[in-house]
Amino acid sequence: MIVEERLVTYINSLDRGNTAFLDRVEQEAIQNFVPVIRKETQQYLKQLLALLKPRRILEVGTAVGFSALFMAEYNPTPCTITTIENYEKRIPIARENFKAAGREAQITLLEGDAAEVLPKLSGTFDFIFLDAAKGQYIFFLPELLRLLKCGGVMVSDNVLKEGEILESRFAVTRRNRTIHKRMREYLYEVTNHEELISTVLPVGDGLAVSYKNIQTEERK
Repeated sequence: MIVEERLVTYINSLDRGNTAFLDRVEQEAIQNFVPVIRKETQQYLKQLLALLKPRRILEVGTAVGFSALFMAEYNPTPCTITTIENYEKRIPIARENFKAAGREAQITLLEGDAAEVLPKLSGTFDFIFLDAAKGQYIFFLPELLRLLKCGGVMVSDNVLKEGEILESRFAVTRRNRTIHKRMREYLYEVTNHEELISTVLPVGDGLAVSYKNIQTEERK
């Protein structure tokens, strides 16, 4: 828990909630130990979508489709969503959820490793939501920058690792040291990259919110 638990509980109590369908997808995911975006993150995304009104969205990490359906529901502008998932067991569940929601024409699910799928994508996206394998964020970044339009926003989830990111790499368990190192590298890159204006927020398990700077692009 990054922020004091009682405070998070209070903040979440103010949330107006989601649709009954989204609640069902979320509860089924939780019951099956599938991670979904936290309530605090959901609240922040609702506001961000309302402000940005993105028409073309890219998501890396579909899981069972909750976040893609969430973005489709709470984006006030008609949009298309392309989402990438590599875990075979979750893909058919996501497809069924998209179909049940009547969103299969709006949401395109691409199967495979994002490292292989991203280079094949063309055009640009107004909004990118990154919620995949945390140790791979740093490797996805060059392609994500290529695909993010000037003036677009990228949100990277789970970047603070329950606060573990603060620790020395030798203070974390050996099996988590590689992810810890790569996430620190990722956060350094997005906060220091000349094309991005980024901030790291203690929302949920940590969000990095990056804006692709139009002025930087114009100077090239």
